[in-house]
Amino acid sequence: MNLAETLQAGWYGTRRLPWWCHPLAALYGFVVAVRRTLYRIGWLSAAQLPCPVIVVGNITAGGTGKTPLTLALVDALRERGYRPGVVSRGYGGSQHGPSLLGESPDPSEVGDEPCLIRASGVSVAIGRDRPAAAQLLLNEGCNVIIADDGLQHYRLARDVEICVIDGERRFGNARLLPAGPLREPLRRLKQVDFRVCNGGDPQVGEVPMRLGGGTARRLCDGREQTLASFAGMRVHAVAAIGHPQRFFASLSAQGVEVIAHPFPDHHAFIPQDLAFGDDCPVLMTEKDAVKCRAFAQPHWWSAPVKADLPPNFYADLCAKLTVRTQSRAMALS
Repeated sequence: MNLAETLQAGWYGTRRLPWWCHPLAALYGFVVAVRRTLYRIGWLSAAQLPCPVIVVGNITAGGTGKTPLTLALVDALRERGYRPGVVSRGYGGSQHGPSLLGESPDPSEVGDEPCLIRASGVSVAIGRDRPAAAQLLLNEGCNVIIADDGLQHYRLARDVEICVIDGERRFGNARLLPAGPLREPLRRLKQVDFRVCNGGDPQVGEVPMRLGGGTARRLCDGREQTLASFAGMRVHAVAAIGHPQRFFASLSAQGVEVIAHPFPDHHAFIPQDLAFGDDCPVLMTEKDAVKCRAFAQPHWWSAPVKADLPPNFYADLCAKLTVRTQSRAMALS
């Protein structure tokens, strides 16, 4: 068991963590508190954009479903007349930005999640300097910015904060990194505008979100067929996401006989990674598919998912955007 697996087993199970995790967690907590205080009192400044900013993030390390929610927000805002754009750090890519993604971006350069979001047709900009990246989106005519995985990036001022929670694993042992999975203390949840619970049983005040998808898409030509058609078949399931077991469980629930192949989050695939020595179908997440399409085989498929949220969530979100945009205009007048 490597270090990452040891930590995960301690965060979400009963395994004893290395002794050094606890003093490092105390130091980490001190740094987090000081940094947030400096932004709150104005010693560190946040860039204010001339349009609303929605931040989507989480307070735990690893995946919780932020990207599907970001895509759902893009669709909902478009339907309501907005011109959204998405800003991302571009984690896993070689470019530091800021740069605007073209129609066929390279995941090795800009990251897998930005490529997946860009495939929906929305404008995407990446960069460690997110205010500068967001300015590129403003130049493209976007009038609302969605910051993907930006909850802890305080340099970009925000109008609405959305925290995505893993409804199954929740917050583990509720300790700060590296003694637990938390990026920020649990009290941070009281400061966000929306808490979205992905799967599991939502608690009071949380917005339920379900990830659904009954279609498989072949990587080499885009042909689609139902996931149900794989029921009873042995399938190599590939996932390089924050919580691979969620993907494997979703396939098993469709009656698929899963041979699980978890990889580290944002893993850069090469053909040898998927050479399993047989002709069984290979099913992977859509995020992984963007990195494998260039060398895809005819029996490789992706399993796209779509976030389903209650309609009143989008109504409440747009109401907050309207109120805060009006408040900003009054303050500037």
